[in-house]
Parts: sequence; C-alpha cells; structure tokens
Amino acid sequence: MRGQQRAAGFSLIELVIVIVVLGILAVTALPRFLDVTEEAKTASVEGVSGGFATGVLLVRAQWEAKGRTKENSLNTIVYDGKRFYLTTPSTTESDNGDVSPGYPIDMSSGTSSAVAPSNLTADRCLDVWNGLLQNPPKATATFSEVASTSSNNLKFYVSVDGSGYERVCRYYLILSLSKDANGAYADPGNSTTAYKSFSYRPATGQVETYINN
Repeated sequence: MRGQQRAAGFSLIELVIVIVVLGILAVTALPRFLDVTEEAKTASVEGVSGGFATGVLLVRAQWEAKGRTKENSLNTIVYDGKRFYLTTPSTTESDNGDVSPGYPIDMSSGTSSAVAPSNLTADRCLDVWNGLLQNPPKATATFSEVASTSSNNLKFYVSVDGSGYERVCRYYLILSLSKDANGAYADPGNSTTAYKSFSYRPATGQVETYINN
C-alpha cells in the first residue's frame, strides 16, 4: 500500500557494537565510581574525627577557662549542658608525665578509677562520642550489633586498644570493615592498617586518623 513504511530494527552488527561500547563504558566508569565511594568513606571519617578533636579541645579549653574546676577531687566541667569527668593524674602519674589533666574520659560514674586511662572501656569511649559530637552518627560498643547497617543504621563501631595509660578509644567506620563468607561484617580486631578509623588517647588528648584502602 502507498504510504506504508516498514519498521526498521537494529541489525545484529549494530547490536554487537552497542554491547561493546557499553562494555567499554562500564570498564572505564566502574573504577571511577569505586574511587568516589572510597573518597566518600574517607571524607566521612575525616569529618567526624575532626569534629571529635575539636570537641576534645573545647572541653579542655573550657575547663582551663573556668579555673580547672573539680568535684570530689576529680577534674570535671559542664560542656554544652553535659557533665564530663576529665583525666585527673595522681601525683606519681603527673611526675612521670604519663597522663595530662583535663581531657574527657567519663560521663557517668565520676570515680577516681573511671578517670584513669588504664581503666578505659569501650562504653566510656561511646559515652564521650555521644557527648562531644553534635548529632553524632549512630555507634555501638557491642560488635554483635554490627550485623546490618541497613537494619540498625549503625555507622561506627567503638572499641578499646592498648594497655596501661596508653589505652585508646578506636572508632571504626563500619562500611569500611571486611566481610566474612556469609556477608557479615568481621571484627576489625583493633587493626589500624586495613580499615578507616580514628583513635582517641585520653591520657594526652591526641586524636589520630587512619585512612586505608
């Protein structure tokens, strides 16, 4: 019939060419996408660790500005409406230079044992995390809860490492942790070489960031 047009489709050669082009684009774009993902994880850890370090310094500065306030012989300060108990060296510790005074370490018990860095616990690290940061990312000190970030919205896992007055809080970005054969997150085991994390040493107030791919 006059005016009737036959529908035209792709030839086999044209389909092969399209598939090849899409394959090339995928191979080229995938590494860039992965890089962006890793950069986002790195930015997340660096941003949180920076905010945490700022909080530590602000608590120390306010304590100094208030005249090194004490309660029951323990260094303490109310910061942003929350009471922090701070490192309080004994005479021996101070003479040896093991512990610097005035860094946040406890928020609940306020006892001499609680403010000793050698007695640092993951729960105290978590309390300081929640106290220092404004709208802190959700974190846990119990690794069994680190099962699925999609279901519990956890962002960081908190643990302790070291011995004596060198004990530190470690804050791991959960999305950077490795997974086992079943797809569950594996315990980082206090490693600083394989994951994205940062540490906090109450004895000196030092915050150190670890960015590993």
